[in-house]
Amino acid sequence: MKSGAAKLRQLMTSDIPPVVPLVLDPISAKLAEASGFQALYLGGGALGYLKTVTEANLTVTEMAQAALDIRAACPLPLILDGACGWGEPMHMHRTIAMAEAAGFAAIEIEDQIFPKRVHHHIGIEHVVPIELATQKIEQAVAARKDEDFIIIARTNACITDDLDEALRRAEAYKRAGADMLIVIPTNPEQYRAIGERIDGPLVYMTLEGLESIGMPLTDVGSLGYKLVIDATTPFYARQKVLRLCYEAMAKGLPDPTLGRGYKEELSHVFDAINIQRLIDVEKNTVEK
Repeated sequence: MKSGAAKLRQLMTSDIPPVVPLVLDPISAKLAEASGFQALYLGGGALGYLKTVTEANLTVTEMAQAALDIRAACPLPLILDGACGWGEPMHMHRTIAMAEAAGFAAIEIEDQIFPKRVHHHIGIEHVVPIELATQKIEQAVAARKDEDFIIIARTNACITDDLDEALRRAEAYKRAGADMLIVIPTNPEQYRAIGERIDGPLVYMTLEGLESIGMPLTDVGSLGYKLVIDATTPFYARQKVLRLCYEAMAKGLPDPTLGRGYKEELSHVFDAINIQRLIDVEKNTVEK
C-alpha cells in the first residue's frame, strides 16, 4: 500500500496540476474526497482563524492532532502548512518527525521569522536571512525518514523585497534539497513570470480562489506548477454560511442557506460520515 507521500508524488506527474483544497477537520476532508479531490491541505492561516488566535499561536502538536483526526477519516494525501517549521535548524528534526508520524505527505516551510507575528495577516512580512532559511531546509531534508515525504520551501520575499530576491531565495532553497517551491507573488500576474524564470517543480497557491488564476490549468502546468493549492476559499465559505445562519436565527428567520431542508442535509451528513457502516456493526453485535 502506497504512503500518502508516494501518492502525492504520483499526482505531481500529471501535465495538469491537481487542485488541492483547504480542509480543517474530518468531515470537510470527507466532503472534499466525495467531490473528487485527490489531495488535501491543512492550512495554518485558516486553522488559526478557526481557533480565534491566528496562525502565529498554533503549535506543531496542534497541527499533528488535526492531521490524526483527518487521516483517521480520510486516506487522501495531506499537506501540512508548516509555517516557519516551529523553530530554528535544530527544531526541524522534531517538526519533520511529528509531521511524518502524523501521516502528512508533505510539509510547507516558509522563510518568515519565528515566532510568527500577526502582522503577516495584514501584508507585513518579516523574512529571515537567506542563510538561516537555507539551513532550515537542509535540516528538514536531513530529518525525514520517508524519502517520498515532500519538503516544500516557500518564500514571501516578493512582498518584502522584489521578485528577483524571491527567485534568488527559491533557487537557494532548491539547492538545499527542497522538493518543491512556493514563491508568493504580490499579484496573480507574477505567477507567470515566476514559472518562466525558475525551474520547478512549483506550487501555485491561489490568492483569491481559483478564479484569480486567470489561465487554464494546462497553462499553469506548462509553467512548471505541479500542485494548485486553495488555502482560503473553503474557510471563507464556511465562515459566511455560519455568520448568515446566526444572524438569521437571532432575528427569528429561517437560515438563508438551509431553508427548510433539514432532512435533506442530514442525509448528506450521513453519506459523508458513512453512518451505515456503524449501523451495520451494531446490527451484527449489540442490536442482533
